[in-house]
Amino acid sequence: MKRYIVFVFAGVMATIMIGACQTETDQRIETRWAGETIEEIIGNIESQIGGFSTTMVEVSYRYDELYWAGQDENWGYADYQLDKLMSSMENGFIRRPDREASATQFMNQVSPALAETIESGDKDAFVEQFNRFASSCNTCHQMEEVAFMQVIIPEKRTSLVQF
Repeated sequence: MKRYIVFVFAGVMATIMIGACQTETDQRIETRWAGETIEEIIGNIESQIGGFSTTMVEVSYRYDELYWAGQDENWGYADYQLDKLMSSMENGFIRRPDREASATQFMNQVSPALAETIESGDKDAFVEQFNRFASSCNTCHQMEEVAFMQVIIPEKRTSLVQF
């Protein structure tokens, strides 16, 4: 599904770029769903991609996978999930730049510390650092006035990946 969305998005963007090279004042682009004008197309694509709540759906998935990777001592997978989680956050900041200020400590201190712990391969240190990681999520939620969204340490494995 994700690859399909990326493919559709790339196709629409190529259409927009080709259309942008036209010299006509009233540019019309034929699409099936995105709109007729560049403004409509961009607006509809933005609506499809979503705001920071879309980012949080992916972050939640990566967070769970990261936790269980650490429990399994699958450090390569843990590193992969942390990297993808951070990339998702950065993409979210592009869509919602106002969210970045609340996540500064999470992005610049807590996550790099967790990355170092993953690199060390120390499970006990990972558990301790992951608790800080979760706490930092909750601090950000408080700053964003969504403290009712409490992040906890996963209790039930839903991941299909095990090491």
